[in-house]
This record gives sequence, structure tokens and C-alpha cells, in this order.
Amino acid sequence: MDSATIIKDPKVEISKELLEEIKSQIHEQGQVVVHCLQDALYPSFIRIWPTTFLFDQHSSHRSELVHAENITYFPNWQIVDEGENYFTLIFSGLPKSCLVFDLIEQCSNEGGAFKALNIVRNDIDVYFVRV
Repeated sequence: MDSATIIKDPKVEISKELLEEIKSQIHEQGQVVVHCLQDALYPSFIRIWPTTFLFDQHSSHRSELVHAENITYFPNWQIVDEGENYFTLIFSGLPKSCLVFDLIEQCSNEGGAFKALNIVRNDIDVYFVRV
């Protein structure tokens, strides 16, 4: 897969209660939340490998995937409908010094891997990307 697009002004509606809960968890646990939008031209299958990480571009730090919502883990597949499909990935925290990072799924999947490069860090560690 080619590199993902960072969505600066997402048109996703997430309940305010859920957003507040996520923000609270992020501050308490130092987690990073990445909401992903995937466009399917036709019904297809997706999955995420547990070897998906956030890589700080200016250090050797690697944040691990700790939870995924609305997408299955390898080796299982999840069918998705044609159109826009959403899933959320939660990672362990990035170092305070991190300014830019990459989301990279490291796998041997023939169809390619999810990638989002050059994500500029924000103060709430919640991001929206199109993969």
C-alpha cells in the first residue's frame, strides 16, 4: 500500500462521551490513538498485524499496538463493505521529545501494509488518517 494521508479536519462523528473517555485514558496512560479511514472500492477483507508500530522519526523509540477496535488481528480476516470503513488503533505512548512519527504495519501481507508517514505530533495524541 502507498503511504496514508493525514486527515487534518475529519468529518467523523464520535460521541463526546467517548472522546472525553479516550482523552482521559491518554493523559493517564500516555497512549496514542489513531483513527483510520479506509476506502474500499468493493467489499473486501482487512486485518491488522500485531507488528504495527509508531516509530519516532528522531530516535529509536517504537510504540507498540496495544488495542484495535473495528478491525481483526492477523491471522483472521474481517469483511468490509464498499465505501468508507473506520477502525481505531491504540498504541503505547511516544516519548515527550517526539515531534514527528510514522505508523507502519510490518508484515508479509501480499496486498501490502498500512502506513501513515510524517505524522506531526499534537498535544492530545489523537490522530485521524486515511489508509
